[in-house]
Amino acid sequence: MTAVSEAVTSSAIRTREATVRRFALTDTIFRTVTRLSAILVLLLLGGVAVSLIAGSWEALSKFGFSFLTTESWNPVTENFGALAPIYGTVVTSAIAILIAVPIGIGIAAFLTELCPRPLRRPIGIAVELLAGIPSIIYGIWGLFVFAPFLQTTVQPFIINLFHGIPGLASLFAGPPYGIGLLTSSLILAIMVLPFITSITKDVFDTVPAVLKESAYGIGCTTWEVTRRVVIPYTRVGIMGGVMLGLGRALGETMAVTFVIGNAHRISASLFAPGTTISATIANEFTEADGELYTSSLVALGLILFIITFIILALARYMLLRIDSRTGA
Repeated sequence: MTAVSEAVTSSAIRTREATVRRFALTDTIFRTVTRLSAILVLLLLGGVAVSLIAGSWEALSKFGFSFLTTESWNPVTENFGALAPIYGTVVTSAIAILIAVPIGIGIAAFLTELCPRPLRRPIGIAVELLAGIPSIIYGIWGLFVFAPFLQTTVQPFIINLFHGIPGLASLFAGPPYGIGLLTSSLILAIMVLPFITSITKDVFDTVPAVLKESAYGIGCTTWEVTRRVVIPYTRVGIMGGVMLGLGRALGETMAVTFVIGNAHRISASLFAPGTTISATIANEFTEADGELYTSSLVALGLILFIITFIILALARYMLLRIDSRTGA
């Protein structure tokens, strides 16, 4: 019996050791694969940055800092400046986010707190389907349907409404072209809305029911529960949705190209035609017949890369400040 017991014990020990070695091997493989994946992402990001810098070096070395402060864009004289595309990119993206964020959060709050349960799934699917529409469809619809509607109804009304009011009169000055910065901003707002709404709805669903029930139990209204409980609990997720939408707005090309007017000039009026970095690259890259022309377009891509990086870094810093204040 003793020999049998010792054999059983020895077999169990060997089995346990084999299991431990197997776990150690799989853990090592998993750790190595995940580390290599993270390094690959950094290498890809660095490769993109190096390629953009190398491709734009000729333009940056010739124009220097004036490339960022010059509005002129003349391929004939090879005089290029990025100020107008930068202005158009920032303005259209900012307006789109200002419009889409409150609407997206409102839709998400309705779907999670107020919408009848049989309608939640159909409405949620309808919102998510908007994200699957190709951008060129938005551009065609914006050019042939939305822009004429704005030109004949909305823009004349706004021009007459703010006529003579200092500041607002120049911001909404005519003539009503239909296409322009405001039209592009509205199209972008429609395009980023499903991203913000879907992510916000998903993070709203993660709020523990006991928190909301406790707030309702002490007499809070739906507005107070959403403002004081749901949004603070999910602020990081909401910010992630906003950043995803902003990234889509900054880099959108085809839809903006159709409706912004593609004019390399800066105007105080939101009704005036303009351009963005992505639209400029899409319109002119195939026509760039000189090294300096091509380098200037690549420099625009580098500027867009830097703008996106700065915005994401600022968003992350803002989240860290919020967490430090709340003690999270």
